[in-house]
Amino acid sequence: MDYKEVIAFLYSQLPVFHREGKKAFKPGLGNIQQLCERLGNPQDSFKALHIAGTNGKGSSSHFMASILQEHGYRVGLYTSPHLKSFTERIKINGQNVSEDWVVQFVEKNIQLIQDIKPSFFEWTVLMAFSYFKEQQVEWAVIETGLGGRLDSTNIIQPQACLITNISWDHQDILGDSLELIAGEKAGIIKPGVPICISERQSFSEQIFQKKAQEMKAPIVFAEDKIQWISHTNVQEQLLLQGKSSQHETFEVASPYAGEYQVKNIAGILAWCEQIQEQEIIPLQWEKILEGIEKSKVNTQLRGRWEILQKNPWIIADTGHNESGITQLLLQVAQQNQGDLWIILGMVADKDIHLVLKLFPQNAHYIFCQAKNPRALSAEKLQKMALEHGLKGICEIDVNMAIKMAKLSAKENDFILITGSTYLVAEINV
Repeated sequence: MDYKEVIAFLYSQLPVFHREGKKAFKPGLGNIQQLCERLGNPQDSFKALHIAGTNGKGSSSHFMASILQEHGYRVGLYTSPHLKSFTERIKINGQNVSEDWVVQFVEKNIQLIQDIKPSFFEWTVLMAFSYFKEQQVEWAVIETGLGGRLDSTNIIQPQACLITNISWDHQDILGDSLELIAGEKAGIIKPGVPICISERQSFSEQIFQKKAQEMKAPIVFAEDKIQWISHTNVQEQLLLQGKSSQHETFEVASPYAGEYQVKNIAGILAWCEQIQEQEIIPLQWEKILEGIEKSKVNTQLRGRWEILQKNPWIIADTGHNESGITQLLLQVAQQNQGDLWIILGMVADKDIHLVLKLFPQNAHYIFCQAKNPRALSAEKLQKMALEHGLKGICEIDVNMAIKMAKLSAKENDFILITGSTYLVAEINV
């Protein structure tokens, strides 16, 4: 098989969450334990850092990988989902796993698929661990998929953990309250392993503290270590000035200009200080800041306040739940702009009305539909949006929608494309 045939085979043979939703989710660690045991427990061959959360875990994972790269380590990075290519999920020092390696791995281990019948996610986790072992990475930054407690990545024994943010998402799997969702995320906390919390939230603080106490795990909240003095958007960067428990005033620039990165970066800086204090990794402050500043070059993260064009501004962002959209729209409102155009597409198994109520009524809307079985139809999204006073037209294809918006928009207008990772993935740039 060639690469395209292998990916098609995996999609056809394995339950795939990003296509099928809840019915493709296999809770529990039984499958991944069997898979890893069959291949010699590759997860035990490298040191790992584990990251969970609702929003911000992808950005935080890339920031941390970049920081470790700046310190000269050989760094594996596992994240999901991907935007353009499956190979984006598995990287070493910013380089995607090769298509040839993916083909060889599947062909070599196809009997495992037939014996254990894993989910697509379980298989990709095994693939990442095996690649990191083979390539002899020194550190691996591992992002959870769903939740934490029953997530396939939770088979690792990390050196330190980070939980970014808790918000409404995947309630059908993680629970119908923020407290239940937080409890699932807290499942990555291990005995004696330091845990950092990026954002102190009233409903989750005691949950994390109790779990950390049970596990005898040192816990810190980012705001107790990092205080921001100012943050501004300058020349497509987010410039932050702050002070920390270990350092007087410092400045750091994020290549991702989204306002939501303020909390993510606070979490990463606090986590790095904790990691230093616990003598896990000998990190240098200047290289920590450099790692954040060079993260876009080092790790190639896309889809976070990604600037596609100026005059008019066209921004793509993978925000797709209540917290992510709230932060995104706050930043959009701060832009000096004429009319606002929003190209919107969502998946059907989200709480659509919870998100739609956040959008402004005075924007021009174009409703789209990603080429994904989970996608909500553009017509149904248009109808649901109208219940919230959001008026617009349907254009199923996101690239046609962008062309339509550009034809109608003035130079000082602002075009936002959001609502679904899968929608942003289909943008041709």
